[in-house]
This record gives sequence, C-alpha cells and structure tokens, in this order.
Amino acid sequence: MRSDIEIAQSTQLRPIREIAARLGVKEDQLEPYGHYKAKLPLSLIQADKIRDKKLILVSAISPTPAGEGKTTISIGLSEGLNRIGKQSTVVLREPSLGPVFGIKGGATGGGHAQVVPMEDINLHFTGDFSAIEKANNLLAALIDNNIQSQSTSLGLDPRTVHWKRVMDMNDRALRHIIVGLGGTASGVPRETGFDITAASEIMAILCLAEDFHDLKQRIGNIFVGFTYDKKPVFARDLKAEGAMAALLKDAIKPNLVQTLEGNPAIIHGGPFANIAQGTNSVLATKMGLSLSEYVVTEAGFGFDLGAEKFLDIKCVSAGIQPSAAVLVATIRALKYHGGVTLSALNQPDAAAVERGLENLEKHVENMRKFNVCPVVAINHFASDSEEEVAAIKARCKALGVKAAVARVHAGGGEGGEELARMVSEVAEACTCEFKPLYDWNWEVERKIETIAREIYGAAAIDYTPQARADLKKISDLNLEHLPVCIAKTQKSLSDNPKLLGRPENFVVTVREIEIAAGAGFIIPITGNIMRMPGLPAQPAAEKINIDDEGKITGLF
Repeated sequence: MRSDIEIAQSTQLRPIREIAARLGVKEDQLEPYGHYKAKLPLSLIQADKIRDKKLILVSAISPTPAGEGKTTISIGLSEGLNRIGKQSTVVLREPSLGPVFGIKGGATGGGHAQVVPMEDINLHFTGDFSAIEKANNLLAALIDNNIQSQSTSLGLDPRTVHWKRVMDMNDRALRHIIVGLGGTASGVPRETGFDITAASEIMAILCLAEDFHDLKQRIGNIFVGFTYDKKPVFARDLKAEGAMAALLKDAIKPNLVQTLEGNPAIIHGGPFANIAQGTNSVLATKMGLSLSEYVVTEAGFGFDLGAEKFLDIKCVSAGIQPSAAVLVATIRALKYHGGVTLSALNQPDAAAVERGLENLEKHVENMRKFNVCPVVAINHFASDSEEEVAAIKARCKALGVKAAVARVHAGGGEGGEELARMVSEVAEACTCEFKPLYDWNWEVERKIETIAREIYGAAAIDYTPQARADLKKISDLNLEHLPVCIAKTQKSLSDNPKLLGRPENFVVTVREIEIAAGAGFIIPITGNIMRMPGLPAQPAAEKINIDDEGKITGLF
C-alpha cells in the first residue's frame, strides 16, 4: 500500500472556495492562504444555529506503541457521515512540529482518511503556532525587562516567576537554562527554561477563548509571580494583554481545509492532552456546529485525559455537549494491554485481546459517568482475525455498547459507513443529559480526588510538600473555583506508564500544581511529565526531504 503522503499527493484538491461553498460560506467571507487553505471569520459563528446540531466526540483506550488512530477514525467517520447523507465537518487540532520531526511523524490522519494539504498542515500551516509562540515570548521578554527596569519595576521577585519561553520543537537541551548572563546590561540572571508551544498557556487560552474580548481578558489574567512584598502580579499589571492579543489577531480564526474526499475540515489549536486540555478550540467547534449538521471532533490520548478535559473543562466553559462519544480501539493495542510484545502483535491471539479488554471496559465505564452515549469503533488492521473481532463485539454486547468495525484507513468514507450509521442512530436516539464529573466550586483536593478515583481508578492520592504549598498559594489567590487539568502520562490509567491494562490499588502522586489563571484552570502535575519533549535516537526528521521541484517526502 502507498504511504500516507503518496496517497495525499496523488489526490486532486478542490479550490478552498468550493469547500467553503459546501458550508454556505461565500468567497468574499474567506481569508485565503493559497489555493487550499483559508481562515474563517468569527462572524460566521451563530449561537442560534448551534442548537440541535450533533457533536460527536472521538476518544480512545489508553494509547500504546501499536497505535489507535483517533484522527484517522475521526476523519473517516466524518467522510462516512457525508456518504450516508449527513452534512458533516471534522474539527481537529493542528499538529505540533515537535512530534512531526520527533517520534510521531505526521498527524493528519492516515491511508485514505486524511485531511489535506497534509504537508502544509503538518509543517507551518497558517502560522498559528508561530503567533502563539511570539505572544508567549513577548510576555517572557516583558517580565525580564520589568525585573531589569529601574523606573517602571513592579518589584517582581524573579524567584517566583514560572513563566517560560516556548518553541514548537522537541529539544531537551532547553528544558533548564539560565538567562540574563553577560553583565548588568544583559538582564538579571535567573533560572528558567523552554516548554514546547503546545504546552503554552497561550495555546490553552486561544483554545478556550470565545472572542477577541475574552482572549484579551484571559491573557490579562495570566499569573506571573509575586513581588518581593508578596503581592501577586498578573500579565495585565505589565500592560501585556493588548500587544499579545494583537499578535494573535489571525491565529484566533479557525482554519478551513478539506478531506481526501472533498469534505470540509476545520483545524485549529493544538494543546497536548497529557499536559494541557488536549482539544481543538471552542471557536472551531462552534464554527463547525454553526455551519454543518454533524461535527466530529477528537480529544487527545485516552478517554482519561483528553476526553475528561473536553467534558469537564471545554464543554462546561463553552456550554456545549456531545450527542455521542466514540471510543477507538485496535486489536493490536488491546493485545499489547493484554501482555503481548510489540514484535508479536500481528499474530492472532484472541486470549490476549480478552485480557486487554479490561482497559476498554474501564474507559466505557468512564464514558457513562458523564452520561454520554458510547459507541466503540474497532479500527481495522489487515492482521486482525475474525475471532479477535468477535471477542471485542461480544464484550461490547455484554456491556450494552454498540460496536462497529471501521475500515477507513483502507477504504476511506466507504469503509466508515457502518460506523457512521451506528453513530448517527445513537446520536439521534440518545436522550441522556450530559453531566460533568465535578462542580468547579468544589475544593481543589476534592476535584483532584474525584478524577483520580473515578476516572483513573486510584486507591489514594498523595501530595508532595511542594504540592501542599501550591494548594495554599491557590487558596491565597482565590483561585480554588477553577477546574483542574491534570498532567499525567498517557500510557496508563495510573500515573505510572508501566502499569498497562486496568491497574488497581495504585496511588496517584501530585508533585506540584501550576496555575493557569488565564486559561481558567489549574494543573496538578503527576508522575514524571515533561513539558519540553526530547527527540528520539532516530528522529522522524532524518527521513524527511524535499526534491528540486519542492516536493516533500518522508512525512509519513
């Protein structure tokens, strides 16, 4: 079979004005970026048109090196819905350059279920990440300038500043650095570092903002640190919000592209789910719901991470709710959770699938805790046996959950029709009223404990002395009402990446708690979570190339 990039490059793309016309968007409303990409103005979002539309959330079992394929399923499901007569738009996150050049490769779907132009989307796209990076680093520069200043200093104590610079690349050498060296003219020396752009609070703010006013207000609310006399300092105290929002004037607008079958796709924002909220922007989701009957969207990593944050943070903040939730699983991943090594995953082993199904079963239980209607999508691989598929379907039947085999990687929309029919039936028949897992006004420890016990399955929660000090700081700043966005490994339901399947009797340890007052949440950090990833021994960048005619190869 041809590679993803070969399939994408062989597809005849339609002019972006034709894709917009399918959504009822006029050509003079578009802001084109070349022939096949465009920005959509926020004026197209209309609250009265969102009612009664169907929002479909796609999540997955706990990720494995075998792969699950949420993006591929999301795109294929949207293609399938359009094929059965439902007007559907897939709404996704933008890929980060770090994983593209690192270990993951491209992030625009796979096989015959992709969004295009895949090279552009995977690389610089429309410059949104660059704008977010510049806005973030402008605040960093203003902070250091104020520390240095004699005349306008706020008395900011540099030891209390946790705001870091960001870059959209995996680079472990930048995790911990010292700035301000070189003498008094070069600033005040202090320890700091870089995060990857997807982990920036500006990314989180962009993805939760409702409009320009809300964007600017959220930026102003960013907590910077304390003065020497213990007074809190926010970005608004540095008069930073106006210039930072100005840098985001185009980045705030969702991006319109297309699928391989010429259906609309909106791509906007890209926070990771293990260190941030892991979902595309509120504006992109509402844009899709304003312009189409169905919106298919994904949340990063497993249901315990991106989906929990989608439901408890994004849905509550934006006043939206899903009509159905799709849980993606592969037979290969279930066998991995069942104890099979990577090298043996292609060998039929229904018993291992049975063992691995305990992970799927826990995620289904979690879906029902939010009162959403679940569907299981079995992302098909050529090595899957009928006995293995039957084992999944039998378990799903016992759980009272509909399950469909999705052959979208090989068959595109046609391979997603069975799943599309099932999802549309569930979405249109579902009478469940979504309910969040917790009340934002609960005390912080109760919110953390509820997620850890109910969603992860933890027996207890432990707090380091640093985390206890952070809880007091949150209380002193009157920020206890904020929801929690837990940073946790994606590889396990627990905070230990080695515990596969459905671990039990484990303790979740909260190391520290960061404050993202601008985004509107706090971030309890568990385990050994890195906000600046490193490159692997053999990074994907080694295989990426461009020929004399400008044709890119090796993205995937």
